[in-house]
Amino acid sequence: MIARSRQVALALTALLAAGAACQARGHEEPDPPARSGQPAPSADTARGFTLVASGDVLPHSSIIDRARFDAGGAGYDFRPMLSGVEPLVSRADLALCHMETVYGANGDYTGYPAFKSPPEVAEGLAATGYDGCSTASNHSLDDGADGIRRTLDALDRQGVRHAGTARTEDEARTVTILRAGAAKVAHLSYTYDTNGYPLPAGQPWAVNLIDENRIIGDARAARAAGADVVVVSVHWGTEWQDAPDDRQLTLARSLTAARTGDRPDIDLILGTHAHIPQAYEKVNGTWVIYGMGDQIAGEMFNYEGSQDPRGNQSTIGRFTFAPPARPGGRWEVRKAEFVPQLFDIDAGRVVNLNKAIESGAELSGVRDRIREVVLSRGAAKDGLTMAE
Repeated sequence: MIARSRQVALALTALLAAGAACQARGHEEPDPPARSGQPAPSADTARGFTLVASGDVLPHSSIIDRARFDAGGAGYDFRPMLSGVEPLVSRADLALCHMETVYGANGDYTGYPAFKSPPEVAEGLAATGYDGCSTASNHSLDDGADGIRRTLDALDRQGVRHAGTARTEDEARTVTILRAGAAKVAHLSYTYDTNGYPLPAGQPWAVNLIDENRIIGDARAARAAGADVVVVSVHWGTEWQDAPDDRQLTLARSLTAARTGDRPDIDLILGTHAHIPQAYEKVNGTWVIYGMGDQIAGEMFNYEGSQDPRGNQSTIGRFTFAPPARPGGRWEVRKAEFVPQLFDIDAGRVVNLNKAIESGAELSGVRDRIREVVLSRGAAKDGLTMAE
């Protein structure tokens, strides 16, 4: 671990120097009325767009300590932690993350098992170029309704949109729609459970729980609200299991099969929770990422109690959408890619493995293992490639 980290540190020196010269793209995304009912742009005027998505942001105590160190001991700074992927994220037309934990306040911050993260995480996500985050997870109720409120308030202050948890019933019923070039993209988010914490009294809408009929209904409502593309984030699966479990496979098949007329109701599914990278697969003509892995996490231990490096490996999915061939048709994914990542727990940095290997780090074995898992369900034959 120490030898590997020294190799990564050498590569990071060059990568971070280059990254410092890159300015985060200014995301100017109007917040359109969720139920505007405006038609999709016509095929002859619309342009395509790129969407990137990444896995769980899970700040353990060691991550919080690192952010305080990076801030010079005054406050918390998560921007350096994510600087290695800022060029990739900020250049996309739309970038989505998964904020797994809720935020605390006034220095009351904790890691596992009940997380309360510094709200400065939101600032780091915004500076990296993320436009929105899914927030429904098994940790959404670690600090009750107050945790949800603080989290969404902090994301709002940084201009980062969110989906999956809500402060009010009206917010829960409002479709989150983001701009991506000429397209309007709806982002929906759901979780399998909340670690046994009950939904707050009188607030059954506070966290979106996975329910097949509800997800399809929400996707259709998003389309009626004017969404050209519907993206669904799901916190699901079996932790530490490379292969998607039966529930993931069954739900993926049913969600991608849902159609209104000749158009699928859902255009992309983004999975989180398993802590490790899982496969990408095209199901019923729709791309599904079963698990992106943890983008940020401290040292991870599997069910056997052993430190497991897979818990700090992940991918970013990148999808290039093309406008429909005819008005009202589907925006098609014309290019599907993945970028392998590593969170170096000693350096406290997210590492784009391709860039690190180019800079001399001996990490090709880690990258090859991630690639093998990602392609394990035949995604290569459907055109998925590893981005350079």
